Amino acid sequence: MAKSKLVKANEKIADAVVGGYKKIEEGVVGAYKKVEDGFVDQFLTHEGETMEDAKKRLHEEQTQREAASK
Repeated sequence: MAKSKLVKANEKIADAVVGGYKKIEEGVVGAYKKVEDGFVDQFLTHEGETMEDAKKRLHEEQTQREAASK
């Protein structure tokens, strides 16, 4: 009986910890994406290029650099 109460309490604590972690993770990742999008839009887009196009171009350039270094 006592063991089952401890197990239930432990599960509640674990759920609360995991839930808190997920909220923090979502906040941090969301903030990073906002900063990244702003930086790409401000400094890395060519004239007439959308932010998504610039990200795709940068990813392709990075892939080419990695292939060339191997």
